[in-house]
Amino acid sequence: MTALDIQNLVKIYQNDTYALRGIDLKVEQGDFFALLGPNGAGKSSAIGIVSSMVNKSSGSVYVFGHDLDTEVVAAKACIGLVPQEFNFNGFEPIMNTITNVAGYNGIPLREAKKRAEHYLKRLDLWDKRGAAGRELSGGMKRRLMIARALVHEPRMLILDEPTAGVDIEIRRSMWEYLTEINEQNGITVILTTHYLEEAEALCRNVAIIDKGQIIENGAVADLLSQAVLETFVLTLYNNIDTLPDIAPFTIRRRNEPNQIEVDVPKGESVTAMIDALNQKEFVVGSIRTKSNRLEEFFLRLVGQSDDQRQADGQEPDASVDNDGATR
Repeated sequence: MTALDIQNLVKIYQNDTYALRGIDLKVEQGDFFALLGPNGAGKSSAIGIVSSMVNKSSGSVYVFGHDLDTEVVAAKACIGLVPQEFNFNGFEPIMNTITNVAGYNGIPLREAKKRAEHYLKRLDLWDKRGAAGRELSGGMKRRLMIARALVHEPRMLILDEPTAGVDIEIRRSMWEYLTEINEQNGITVILTTHYLEEAEALCRNVAIIDKGQIIENGAVADLLSQAVLETFVLTLYNNIDTLPDIAPFTIRRRNEPNQIEVDVPKGESVTAMIDALNQKEFVVGSIRTKSNRLEEFFLRLVGQSDDQRQADGQEPDASVDNDGATR
């Protein structure tokens, strides 16, 4: 079954500002799907419409076959939403935050407490169950919102920038949990993120939206095969006086002492690049990725989209957040 089916979806805010320009998108049941795009591209508007928090201008949305226009209650029951902004009562105990939402979804109190205990323990929040939400760290607040979104056991979980502002250790623990509920529980996960390594590591399929239009949609593996290059940052043991020529690799100097950036084209190996540097008597002390393949592809694709619009004589359109404010 298709978990989410969006057909010709349009959203126009005040002053004829287009946030979505007739997008079509399908997410299959059980998928781990990423919706990517620059700020103001239309991601939040699309998620807001699917979760019934934003009214669409036209088009159709089906959630597990339920028409969002005529079966809104059934459609919403299938969705758990983790919004970008914290939107819970910061003064009530987090146990109440979970059980109250369960009650809104018709879950009896005894079962609500049982489920709240399960999710708070699984997300390492059980010891904080009596604490007010405002007392939690940023990472704990993110995990609380995931627990709240799952308490009614939805078939689809939508997460809008779930790891924004969260340190790497908590991010990785959240990645592990999201992968677990996707693979073991069969929950369809839709993720928007600015951390493109998340999409590459977690997701099987991805759509890229820009200026309210879907400009790429497919399997992550297929998109990565189109990536032209990957960029690495190297720290050298040598002092850098003159940059060596090691074609087909492109080298740039960085501001940090003894550091360079190297572009490795598709089909070339990192080992070959290091060997070429060694032959020029440049000894590599450390190496790290600057931009992963999906990030490089994303930036190139969005840049091409802007260039094409300029070539067609079109001005870039203002886009909006889910509250309708123009960015």
